[in-house]
Amino acid sequence: MWLALIGALAIGLSLGLLGSGGSILTVPVLVYLLGQPEKVAIAGSLLVVGTIALAGALQWALRDEVDGRSVLLFGLPGMAGTVLGASLATALSGPLQLTIFALVMLVAAQRMLRPAAAIPPAPVRKRRLAAQGFGVGLLTGVVGIGGGFLILPALVLLGGLSMHRAIGTSLSIISLNAYSGFARHWLALAATGVTLDWRVLGILSAVGCGGSLIGQQVASRLPQQQLKRAFGVLLVLMAAWILWRSAPSVFTS
Repeated sequence: MWLALIGALAIGLSLGLLGSGGSILTVPVLVYLLGQPEKVAIAGSLLVVGTIALAGALQWALRDEVDGRSVLLFGLPGMAGTVLGASLATALSGPLQLTIFALVMLVAAQRMLRPAAAIPPAPVRKRRLAAQGFGVGLLTGVVGIGGGFLILPALVLLGGLSMHRAIGTSLSIISLNAYSGFARHWLALAATGVTLDWRVLGILSAVGCGGSLIGQQVASRLPQQQLKRAFGVLLVLMAAWILWRSAPSVFTS
């Protein structure tokens, strides 16, 4: 359990420092450190990440660093995509979901490691923002990610937000997507008689919220680009591990 608590602290720190990366760590913590089945872990991760993101978003909102227009423009399509993705996930096996999850981690790593992209023209930004919100929501529902690594650059490049305002807005959107996906996954699990370990999820959420607040306090003092690169390398290593463990089961099941 101690390793899981350290993982929860890392989840919160990641969301506080970068406004992303929480769910990328949560699913492996629940599956590999706490031994939860894949589908149970995906549902639980959405509750944990949604709660941590909400706690962080409230802190940024108190500083007026949450853009309400972007939350609506990105978040509402994202919630719709999340519910659809969670519905599609009921037809997928647990190992397949984890394999997709690992591939998404590699995409996240690539975004963390590459240089910042050029900002597209304003008309293009407006057309893409809602569409990307729906796409991120779809991934959230299918594999249990909050999608911050996709939301954050979209808010900066397409929404025209500053980095700090984008982090606060990203956390708000993550919480909306995560709670929407959790509700759908929970209903699907309940229909099959599967229950969640609420005590464990509550403890991880509380520790993660503390980590998020710490991360916010030190975010302005640390070099963000170096942090993103280090996190990108970690994602590559974790994705390789998950693929090694899960991909063979996809083809043998």
